[in-house]
Amino acid sequence: MAFPTKIGKGHFFHGCGGFTLIELLVVMAIIATLLSIATPRYFHSIEKSKEAVLKQDLNTLRDALDKYYGDTGKYPATLDDLVTKKYIRSIPEDPVSGSTVSWLTIAPDNPAKGGVYDVKSGALGNARNGTPYSEW
Repeated sequence: MAFPTKIGKGHFFHGCGGFTLIELLVVMAIIATLLSIATPRYFHSIEKSKEAVLKQDLNTLRDALDKYYGDTGKYPATLDDLVTKKYIRSIPEDPVSGSTVSWLTIAPDNPAKGGVYDVKSGALGNARNGTPYSEW
């Protein structure tokens, strides 16, 4: 409990401090400024990480396709064959589209060699460098 303090002729200060409206508005303005600086960087870093994960997933799938071809002499009929034969644990989720079924598969020139020669992202839109995800 604060004890009253005499600060002048007949006026007492009770020591019950609080923030004025101006002080609260200044603090809120500072927080808003910091958020306006940090938010774009946050979303930029999320997009950057999604693209890094997409590149890694594509490399993993392509490596599994090459190993499958090296072992069997032909490419798998579907991506599910890579899981069935334990070349990968599961089909990864495309981080941009958020789906495991959006991968675009490319068949080899010779249909007798199998069904999936290469894989690309089925996500719509362009990467930060301007190239479409479907060209990765």
